[in-house]
Amino acid sequence: MSDYVNVTELFGCDVFNDAVMEERLPKKVYKELKKTIEEGKELSLEVADVVAHEMKEWAIEKGATHYSHWFQPLTGVTAEKHDAFITAPKENGKVLMSFSGKELIKGESDASSFPSGGLRATFEARGYTAWDCTSPAFVRHDAAGGTLCIPTAFCSYTGEALDQKTPLLRSMEAINTQSLRLLRLFGNTTSKKVTPSVGAEQEYFLIDKEKWLQRKDLIYTGRTLFGAMPPKGQEMDDHYLGTIRQRISAYMKEVNEECWKLGVTAKTQHNEVAPAQHELAPIYAPVNIAADHNQIMMRILKKVASRHGMRCLLHEKPFAGVNGSGKHNNWSLTTDDGINLLDPGKTPHENIQFLLVLTCILKAVDTHADLLRESAADVGNDQRLGGNEAPPAVISVFLGEQLGDVLDQLISTGTATHSKKGTILETGVKTLPDFMKDATDRNRTSPFAFTGNKFEFRMVGSRDSISECNVVLNTIAAEAFKEACDRLEQADDFEMAVHDLIKEYAIEHQRIVFNGNGYAPEWAEEAKRRGLPNLPSMVDAIPALTTEKAVKLFEEFHVFTQTELESRAEIQYEIYAKAVNIEAKTMIDIATKQIIPAVIRYTTVLADSVNTVRAVGDIDISVQLELLKKCSALLKVTNSAMKNLSDVVSKVSEIPEGRERAVYCKDVVCKAMEELRTPVDELEMLVDKSMWPMPSYGDLIFEV
Repeated sequence: MSDYVNVTELFGCDVFNDAVMEERLPKKVYKELKKTIEEGKELSLEVADVVAHEMKEWAIEKGATHYSHWFQPLTGVTAEKHDAFITAPKENGKVLMSFSGKELIKGESDASSFPSGGLRATFEARGYTAWDCTSPAFVRHDAAGGTLCIPTAFCSYTGEALDQKTPLLRSMEAINTQSLRLLRLFGNTTSKKVTPSVGAEQEYFLIDKEKWLQRKDLIYTGRTLFGAMPPKGQEMDDHYLGTIRQRISAYMKEVNEECWKLGVTAKTQHNEVAPAQHELAPIYAPVNIAADHNQIMMRILKKVASRHGMRCLLHEKPFAGVNGSGKHNNWSLTTDDGINLLDPGKTPHENIQFLLVLTCILKAVDTHADLLRESAADVGNDQRLGGNEAPPAVISVFLGEQLGDVLDQLISTGTATHSKKGTILETGVKTLPDFMKDATDRNRTSPFAFTGNKFEFRMVGSRDSISECNVVLNTIAAEAFKEACDRLEQADDFEMAVHDLIKEYAIEHQRIVFNGNGYAPEWAEEAKRRGLPNLPSMVDAIPALTTEKAVKLFEEFHVFTQTELESRAEIQYEIYAKAVNIEAKTMIDIATKQIIPAVIRYTTVLADSVNTVRAVGDIDISVQLELLKKCSALLKVTNSAMKNLSDVVSKVSEIPEGRERAVYCKDVVCKAMEELRTPVDELEMLVDKSMWPMPSYGDLIFEV
């Protein structure tokens, strides 16, 4: 690979994007397809046949031999089935390469083999994948050669959504409809479409592959289940934005190139706070494309790491005691003609449309705080939320000084008369330019923070799909916009009505606004006093999916049916219980086969040493005896904790599936796991390193 990369030529070279379609498709077909993409117009089979043929020809030129309907089931990863372009052999033994419109539009997969929460029985197998033409197809190159990947939605034979894409597209339709209603009230007759735009910052860890192979916990669970902190962690703050090491730079260069080829706008890269932790952030894109791109990015991060002799860890908390990894979801609403509904302008107090949008979102987040929290519920996030760069589990909104002051004016007087301005930042150095600083600082402890012209939802886990949280954001905002429009469209005096509504929403939902330190113990008490939900674990959050309020919300906007919501809740409980069970069994396996034997060997060596020294004569062996006694005592505690964990794990299968089993895993199994980890981590600090059976934290995060 050459050092010089022409990004403009490289970018999107493996994507069947708009430029390629315009060049290769007949003008009439291109226009029909654009109408489908931009206006939702139904695509005829005749047009699909032409598109499929040209897509196939283009893909073959790129080296593709197969095509795949690429979809996002509820497994947490993407799925695909590869079909070759070849047809049945002719009489002369030759084959043709073909791809029809029917094959492009619809695929079939085994729906019963993916999580369905009871929607599909084992014997009821049929499910369908449907082409999402709003997200461009691409050719992916790997060891299998070239594969044409076609982004699709995935649903059951009976029509229920079994994926992340379908509800996301439904929620986009909902927010578009209600946003246009709101814009029309303010006299906007030109904007035709409103789309949620998202930029997802991706955090990840890189460790050496050979060391990863020596850690069963990393292989089976994605995180370290044992591990004592090294003498140095992240306390010196020297890794954050520090000089990127050469091995990592070479890796990042290849990641960027792979992303750019597939149209993923990899933009910002840097070292994160924890040793061995890094971040990659793209430019904003329509939310369904952003969700697809994030899945592509995660795959690339893992694939390229393997090429460089490393492993990419996307778990939310791979190492205890240092920062976990999140995926900050930056969300805004933009029109097809370039208007950002979340742009306050230079004088936010005079921007009535913005103030209505803002207070509607405050209302949405306050009303559905439990649902927004659930959208970031993940087994790994239970270890991450609440500290080390992650927001607390209590949902609140950070507005900052400028908007906070405008909101205070609305609440106290009903009218905002001024907005705080940014001041000149004087550096005190004559050779450095003075410049205007923002009117508002940032708050890294806030789960949902306004950051200039967007909201940053900081709670999402690093390996999660961003679809789930954006489904919630789109739908709750659509509901708030709808309720506001329902009232304002009936008003005799619109100007008076909109001012009254903004004030009403500001007063009724001011409890959700918090600009302080989300890590402070006082905030938990304050949040409780305000009546804000505190859902510390995934199991606590899952019931939010099936409340009467949630069912009404999602059914009204045709995003989820009650049946789909209930199935997703069951899937979440099942995922939690299975993940914890796997972690517990892995701990037992490691403790039984590696740690306890290693400690026995070490204590045996110590005992032999003590006996040898005693035989020599009058020599002080108090240190050896003290170490032997301490290790032996901890070994006994470890063995007892291991047996207890084995006992509680053996009972998991006896607990009814669903919420009851998940609660048991949270309250009983997790506690037993922690009781086993504590003595093992102490032993790691005592046992001879050459005898310890796995790489330490220091080996993993400092020797990359």
